[in-house]
Amino acid sequence: MSPRVLVVDDDDAIREVAQMSLELVAGWQVVVASSGEEAVDICLADPPDAILLDVMMPTMDGPTTFARLQAHTRTRDVPVVLLTAKVQAAERRKWEQLGVAGVLAKPFDPLLLPGEVAELLGWTS
Repeated sequence: MSPRVLVVDDDDAIREVAQMSLELVAGWQVVVASSGEEAVDICLADPPDAILLDVMMPTMDGPTTFARLQAHTRTRDVPVVLLTAKVQAAERRKWEQLGVAGVLAKPFDPLLLPGEVAELLGWTS
């Protein structure tokens, strides 16, 4: 069975491109959320195999969303890959210190995204 991935981003275009990339290139099942709150609700109801999470979102940003997911035993072990336009070394270290599975830069190449996510998650053979 193919992995189920939650894509969380407040930008409709990024969500759509990531969803099409992961579904068409990798054959994964993709669920989308436009906010941190929606992502937490989706994950608590039915945890995905992994989450692609935007760092900068209004109301609840990515790190706060990640902290909320870490606070629940049901979602604590779901690996999270952060998507961010802020990829300076200091910022990348800050995100990685949160305990996420990895950090990917936006904009991303839709043809390469599934492979990059799979590599960060150890899904490559």
